[in-house]
Amino acid sequence: MPRRRLPLPSMGRRGMAPSRNLAQDGAIPAVPMSRGSSLIDSGVYADGHRVVSPTDLVSTVAALREEEGRVAWMGLYRPAEEELNSLAAEFDLHELAVEDAVVAHQRPKLERYGSTLFVVLRAARYVDESEKVEFGELHLFIGADFLLTVRHAESPSLAEVRKRMEADPDLLRLGTEAILYAILDAVVDGYGPVLKGLENDIDEIETQVFSGDPTVSRRIYELSQEVSDFQRAVTPLTAILNGLTGGFQKYRVDEELQRYLRDVADHVTVAVERIENYRSQLRDILTVNATLVGQRQNEEMQAMTEASFAQSEEVKKISSWAAILFAPSLVGGIYGMNFTHMPELQWTYGYPLALLLMLGLSVTLYVIFKRRGWL
Repeated sequence: MPRRRLPLPSMGRRGMAPSRNLAQDGAIPAVPMSRGSSLIDSGVYADGHRVVSPTDLVSTVAALREEEGRVAWMGLYRPAEEELNSLAAEFDLHELAVEDAVVAHQRPKLERYGSTLFVVLRAARYVDESEKVEFGELHLFIGADFLLTVRHAESPSLAEVRKRMEADPDLLRLGTEAILYAILDAVVDGYGPVLKGLENDIDEIETQVFSGDPTVSRRIYELSQEVSDFQRAVTPLTAILNGLTGGFQKYRVDEELQRYLRDVADHVTVAVERIENYRSQLRDILTVNATLVGQRQNEEMQAMTEASFAQSEEVKKISSWAAILFAPSLVGGIYGMNFTHMPELQWTYGYPLALLLMLGLSVTLYVIFKRRGWL
């Protein structure tokens, strides 16, 4: 079947300077994977089938150059800068793209450098134990006869992608553009469990909010940060896929690949919409939580005010009775001094008058306090 291409610029054999052979130049030492090389897996394919499984980069390049029409798929994990520079010299990789792959911490993007396409993807994985989202960065260099992947984290693992592609020779026969599709599809499929995990976290937070958990504010903030990081990983894929699908007609992309890429684009659109919905939910939850916290504080203040008012009323009553009792005590204290020159002590009606005075003062004070509402 005729080979068709994704919108990759000038994806035929390079018409620039003739490519060097690493095995001849010795630019990369032949380090087998068992001795700690950054090479995770390497395969050379012809007509959709793996024909060679080299254990080092030198052998991979040598096998690729043996026959026309072969495709090399190399997977590296945290390669050394010298290793990438050697590959850059062999496959004419742009120095800026190589620098990005070495430094990492790049945003998802798609860039074209001459005959090579450079793609940065960010995979995501939800960890149930810690209820956190872990991100992994993946760099891809795609040419007409090679695809180089550079990973800086344990995820995403591309072993299943390679297994799937090797099980479908018709798809793999379409070349590096088909492999690019498969990797995109795997990364986007990995977003599904993350979305589900975030949704469960939001449901738990809603329960915490209405149960009055005082620690929920911190969890809302942390989850909002995770959703924002996830959004920064997913949203740029829309532009990447638009860049690829925009060249369908120009580059006569295989119709089956067009369907696959449109399916991936649909999944990305759904993910972006759900992430935006999660952000909106978290904003609403934060607002509701702030309202409930304010309401609880108002209720506590009201309770404290009522308690203070009740305490004030009790103080008024105690003070009133203390004043009423103080009046007869004052009169009794005066006439209990027993001075010699106290004419009232000799009166016949002195005692009844003193009692009436005590009673009158007490009644007067009682009436005054009662009218003021203290009793």
